[in-house]
Amino acid sequence: MKILMVTSEAAPFAKAGGLADAVSALARALSRAGHDVRILMPRYYGIDRVSLARLEGPLAVPTAWGEAWTAVYTSALPASCVPVYFLDHEASFGRDGIYGDKTEPDYADNPRRFALLSRSAFALCRKLAWQPDIFHAHDWPSALVPVYLRHLERGGFPLSASVLSIHNLGYQGVYGKDRYPELGLPWELFHGAGFEYYERVNLLKAGIAQADALATVSPSYAREIQTPELGAGLDGLLRHRSADLVGILNGVDVEDWDPATDRLIPAHYDASDLSGKAACKRALQRAFGLAEDDRLPVFGMVSRLADQKGIAELFGPGYGAVPAVCADMAVQVVVQGAGEKWCEAELVSLSARYPNFRARIGYNEATAHLIEAGADFFLMPSRYEPCGLNQMYSLRYGTLPIVRRTGGLADTVENYDERTSSGTGFMFDDLTPRSIYDTVGWATWAWYNRPAHILEMRRRAMARDFSWERPAAEYAKLYARALTRRGA
Repeated sequence: MKILMVTSEAAPFAKAGGLADAVSALARALSRAGHDVRILMPRYYGIDRVSLARLEGPLAVPTAWGEAWTAVYTSALPASCVPVYFLDHEASFGRDGIYGDKTEPDYADNPRRFALLSRSAFALCRKLAWQPDIFHAHDWPSALVPVYLRHLERGGFPLSASVLSIHNLGYQGVYGKDRYPELGLPWELFHGAGFEYYERVNLLKAGIAQADALATVSPSYAREIQTPELGAGLDGLLRHRSADLVGILNGVDVEDWDPATDRLIPAHYDASDLSGKAACKRALQRAFGLAEDDRLPVFGMVSRLADQKGIAELFGPGYGAVPAVCADMAVQVVVQGAGEKWCEAELVSLSARYPNFRARIGYNEATAHLIEAGADFFLMPSRYEPCGLNQMYSLRYGTLPIVRRTGGLADTVENYDERTSSGTGFMFDDLTPRSIYDTVGWATWAWYNRPAHILEMRRRAMARDFSWERPAAEYAKLYARALTRRGA
């Protein structure tokens, strides 16, 4: 099949989160399977034109404010033959941020910017004389692609179908109703195409309503977003479209995240010989200024410090679980993260108050790999988690996850059974400081009292296959389904 992915992010060119990694990895896997897959994304200020080729001539894109004259630069996705097209429009994308910056977290002109990106997909395909079978949109910034295909571009692309992937329903692209004219659509589609959201414009809602097929990033999350609790106001629409919605679990980059070959860790290891993991643990303890003691279990965490990640229940002053864990248990805890300022300050305070707790504010790729390799357990008590990557990295590194039973965490981690030694991690249901404390205590008990079980679980976890080949095959099936429902 011929597939055009339209996205606001793709690694390594522009990345704000896991979306960038997922888009690039899926494109590579589809290409390896024989599909003609290409990526369209903006050329942000940080993507240097010097390293790119340029398509001959300008690209004219119809918009609400007239024809926008743009340029298109090209490159290839690293380690692949996937072409990447960069839409160059200085007024829209010639800035540092993807969605916003420190002074303006959500750019005021985002509806206009991403309307241009979405509409340019069709102009680009005409310029290339290339008719994709599938226009694959990712999250709210390209959710207009299915709308434009169905209502404005169907005549030029009669055989194409649209797929929309929901990577995180918490971000929907909701703006004032006065922004609707910037989308270049007639007013009858404000209600008719599904934009209306409490007298505001919801870009993701319209994309969900108009796409031929829908995907999200894990089977459990596909079920959860159809409930009022996790549907973020769109559960009714998602239930209405449930026959067209599938949950396909993301994979991970099994080359970058492989303890047998990882260039960012001090020693290599695999399931048959874990001696290198012990060396990584000592290096982690040393790097964070903790006592180098093999007997103590190390609990690691690499995370955005955001409410979604359960940070209040972990670190909330006076009630979070972590201070009690550090005071009551013979353990060590290391954290790398950035985000909410109160939480950053609390991590600094905890590091000063407890000799068995250390934190680093910010993000460093080498430190993230060292934590995954050197820790014995990985903390990930998310309020919700569409898919999650760190728990899969942890499993590959024999670092047993401690997770809340939600979304992709529920789909990738098997709860420990102390009677049979089965499982690959430790799970709980209620997101409370007490639940986290008790589950960390359970893992600590197993560490000291069931070391053979910990070893079995590590080896079982490291045997899990999280490569992208299976998800790519599932997406190919979804594309075929979308083609049968084209325009229905």
